Amino acid sequence: MRRCHRLGTKWGQGAGLASGLALLLLSPLLAAWELDPAQSRVSATIVQIGPDGPVPRHHEVRRLAGSADASGELELPLRLNQSDMVERLGPLPPWLSGLTERPMATLTTRFPPERLDALPVGESLVETLQLSVQTGQATRQEPLEVRFTRVSADEIRITNAERVALDGQALMADPTLRSVMLLLGYEQIGDEVPVNLDAMLVRPQG
Repeated sequence: MRRCHRLGTKWGQGAGLASGLALLLLSPLLAAWELDPAQSRVSATIVQIGPDGPVPRHHEVRRLAGSADASGELELPLRLNQSDMVERLGPLPPWLSGLTERPMATLTTRFPPERLDALPVGESLVETLQLSVQTGQATRQEPLEVRFTRVSADEIRITNAERVALDGQALMADPTLRSVMLLLGYEQIGDEVPVNLDAMLVRPQG
């Protein structure tokens, strides 16, 4: 049976789609590595519940960017304007547009740089990361398994190593995200929102 890592319902205020997806998209960025925004994204499938039955819809959080300090620690703020949800909405009302620029969640993790440096081209390794997710005044620790595959000397692809699903009811409980979801026509969604990570670590130039 495949493992499924499901994020719990006890996240509290503000732990919605951005912070939930953040648990997947966060990767252990190392001292000599950084995320390539053009090749780094997280996808999610939201099942819309309507009078004609469930309808799955695909969304993405794109342009993931960040680099680690010398110890391998990364701090990554995530904003709603990285999601294609905002693009689909078009011009937002003034009361909502300012929220897209503010971090919905800030994530921190650490990974030993030597582990990636020693990974041969064509080989993969799976690591369980300890992620710290801060939303407002609340901070939560969450483990997540990710897979690193060395594509070339200067590129390492990152994917989730297990099936991950966000709690749909927890997402709709976040006031800001619920407002965006309602604008998109999501009055009710399924209990699970499966998400997938596809990101690329590259060596910084210069």
